[in-house]
Amino acid sequence: MKLLLDENIPRQLKRDIVGNHEVFTIREKQWNGKLNGELLALMLAEGFEALVTADKNLQHQQNFDRYPIPVLVLNTHRITYEDLKPLVPKLLALLETDLPSGATIVER
Repeated sequence: MKLLLDENIPRQLKRDIVGNHEVFTIREKQWNGKLNGELLALMLAEGFEALVTADKNLQHQQNFDRYPIPVLVLNTHRITYEDLKPLVPKLLALLETDLPSGATIVER
């Protein structure tokens, strides 16, 4: 699966997303500072299959009928590598399922 890690996700998390996944960061794609709608449109144009973010508001800000892409929202109190790493097993399990468009919350 071709995944994009949002700017708010520590880039170290990329190495923990193992398996048959092609993972890119916003920085690697040089999409820093793009607004959410523009970002989702770029993702669809480049064949991305899901966005991994910690932005809990994204699900309320975007029209996922217009941008039919799964968004995996990592839900922790702090957005640090140490806090997000325990969510990776759940994230990996979800990536093996048929993800719906829009937000799916990943939490402990």
